Amino acid sequence: METNIPPHAHDHPLKGINLISFSTSIKLLFSGYLTTVAVGYLMALTQILFTHGMADGQFGLSFDDIVYSYYGDRSSSTLEGKLNGSMKANAPDEDRFRIIQWVRDGAKEQEYTVYIKPIIDDHCVMCHNADAGGLPDFSTYENLKKYTDTNTGATFEALVRVSHIHIFGISFIFMFVGLIFSFSTGVNKQYKYAAIVMPYIFLLVDIFSWWLTKLSPHFAIFVILAGAGMGLSFAYMWCVSMYQMWILGPVKHQEDSRNALLRD
Repeated sequence: METNIPPHAHDHPLKGINLISFSTSIKLLFSGYLTTVAVGYLMALTQILFTHGMADGQFGLSFDDIVYSYYGDRSSSTLEGKLNGSMKANAPDEDRFRIIQWVRDGAKEQEYTVYIKPIIDDHCVMCHNADAGGLPDFSTYENLKKYTDTNTGATFEALVRVSHIHIFGISFIFMFVGLIFSFSTGVNKQYKYAAIVMPYIFLLVDIFSWWLTKLSPHFAIFVILAGAGMGLSFAYMWCVSMYQMWILGPVKHQEDSRNALLRD
């Protein structure tokens, strides 16, 4: 009996499901997402350099920056730490030193009214006001006085808020980056499995290290190592995915009939 079934009709219907063999529209979809997320990742790193990276008053992320951000500098006040750190460039040295000396002298209200309030109004209140949103309000003595106490780093309330935002947000990013990377072929299984699962482990280590550093500065090294691990995992998956989509296929004209959904 003759049939009209073409010769290869019984081949597996999902043959060739991989980054090299995807259609151009799928590659553009994946590449658009990967590129946008990469730009966002770089912006996040830049933001870290200008916030945590300035905690010790010097540009660049260091061990001391992490300690000051989470554990604090117990030898000074929160306000003094900011004036010598991330806010150092926002006021002349003479004005910064006057505020620091006022804090060390007990932060008395009478001296605030005469000497400190004019400085705050000139250099701080344009950002630190009642309408500033996430920034503290320095427009009144009572509000400013709260930051003249010993610098104990991030508050537990702030850690709770930032922790759940990072866990939910970053895990979603790595889920989609890992999903795209999982369509790669020819990658050593051990490397592929590690690249997919390690970002989640590094993320949890990073978050838990914030809390541990809040209790003891010795744990700050784990914050740095976990952050570096996440970055390396992201870079590896990103580069392999883009390379297979746009170099192996279009440039080197390689063909791949493997099904990445069913085999690694």
